[in-house]
Amino acid sequence: MKEALALNKVEDDKIFQIIKKDSTKLYLQSSYGFWYTYIHKVEENLPTPEKGKEVTIEYNITSLNNSVLYSKADLGIKKYIIDQEDFISGLQKGIKLMKLGETVTFVIPSYRAFGIAGDGKKIGVNHPIKSTVTLINIK
Repeated sequence: MKEALALNKVEDDKIFQIIKKDSTKLYLQSSYGFWYTYIHKVEENLPTPEKGKEVTIEYNITSLNNSVLYSKADLGIKKYIIDQEDFISGLQKGIKLMKLGETVTFVIPSYRAFGIAGDGKKIGVNHPIKSTVTLINIK
């Protein structure tokens, strides 16, 4: 347990340093353990996705230093039912903060991404990620 907490703190410190260097954007910290910044924010009072709603998103996954791990072209358009399908934990929570048409970059520590297993391909063990998501549709 101590080791996990220490690893989480190291990751959080690394993420904080990256966010601090990116002074052109305002990053918000969620109560779910990830950070996010709006690339395109919708000011209208539109609803956000709720449990059971199907959303259509376009997204990518990069390392913290912006090396592309999976491009939007690699991942394609994804349909996802909120809180009813297996998906990246940080993105599950993050998408529920978004309004239709918004694009948000999420900075997600490994414990809210792929954790101690990685994805078995391009994302390693305990690897924090960034993901830029556009919310295309809510049904």
